[in-house]
Amino acid sequence: MRHIFAMKQKRPPVLEMTLEGDFVSQPKPPVSTRILFWAVVIAVLAGAVSLAALALWVAMIILPVAIGAAVIAWAVLRYKMWRAGASLGGQRNVWEPGSRR
Repeated sequence: MRHIFAMKQKRPPVLEMTLEGDFVSQPKPPVSTRILFWAVVIAVLAGAVSLAALALWVAMIILPVAIGAAVIAWAVLRYKMWRAGASLGGQRNVWEPGSRR
């Protein structure tokens, strides 16, 4: 009950108007505040660009390693297929479904 009365006692907002009926515009912030705001915006953008550059650098470092791993995996797969073909007595087309002798 206590907070209901507190809400009723709250003052309504004050609207500042000129004699012509226009609203009074808020004053511009000082020059130092505007400079600080734009300095923070530029610092955040520079941080985002540097983070993106770091991610690209890491991707370029990892790319040759991934390509090398793919080549090694392909070579091991081909070797295992060759070994499987040799253990079947030289049969050809082991992997094709219709190749029975």
